[in-house]
Amino acid sequence: MSFDIKSIQKGRKELPPRIILLGTPKIGKTTLACGSSDAILIPIKGEEGADAIDVAKFPTVKTFDEIMEALTTLATEEHSYKSIVIDSSSTLEPLVWDETVRQDGKAHSIETVDGGYAKGYIEALKNWRQIMDALDYLRNERGMMSIIIGHVLVKQFNDPMTDPYDQFQWNIHHKAAAAFTQWADCILFAKYEALVSVDKTSEKKNKGKGVGKRKLYTQERPSHPGGGRGVYGHLPYELPLEWDSFIKAVGEVEL
Repeated sequence: MSFDIKSIQKGRKELPPRIILLGTPKIGKTTLACGSSDAILIPIKGEEGADAIDVAKFPTVKTFDEIMEALTTLATEEHSYKSIVIDSSSTLEPLVWDETVRQDGKAHSIETVDGGYAKGYIEALKNWRQIMDALDYLRNERGMMSIIIGHVLVKQFNDPMTDPYDQFQWNIHHKAAAAFTQWADCILFAKYEALVSVDKTSEKKNKGKGVGKRKLYTQERPSHPGGGRGVYGHLPYELPLEWDSFIKAVGEVEL
């Protein structure tokens, strides 16, 4: 590639988004993602969410090589799919770790790769980035959107500017989560709307009394992840958990 004055370009380049879809259990993450345009699903061993969904899907992936084979198939063979859904990162992570251990040749677990001291999680990033690179190729060369589904856990967050508080966090290793967060164009969080009542007789004023509608949150808050770049950073904070509502909101953003 030549980097001269003639190689300089100006203007926006519209590419399909790279989406991270996180959420609480049984909220409908897979159904939402598979509602995207002409979706193809890669189900990972340990996930059952796609069994009852009428969507095109690969056989269940059981190894790291198999997910790379599926991505290579989409890159090299003719097809009309426009969205690729990986369900989920949470069950894919052990396959990434298994491959990292195999590549080391001496380790018995991710904890002992390269002599231990958490080096295995750094080495695993090389394999995670293979997946990101493959998805980027599909995005740039085949015009495909990618949606990676992930589960969450409630953990304490030590905010340096205030007291610690609980928040929903992606339940993959923090190094992998950080790499994917930087890579993604859009991070979405799905959760039931909490219904709270006020009890004036109790020291704890607020009491949960059930759950309301399913909601999709597009922006980060202290309690949960979210956010995006470009148009995806200007969406309404709260949307119905419906793919059509999400796409409609994207189309209404003016930059």
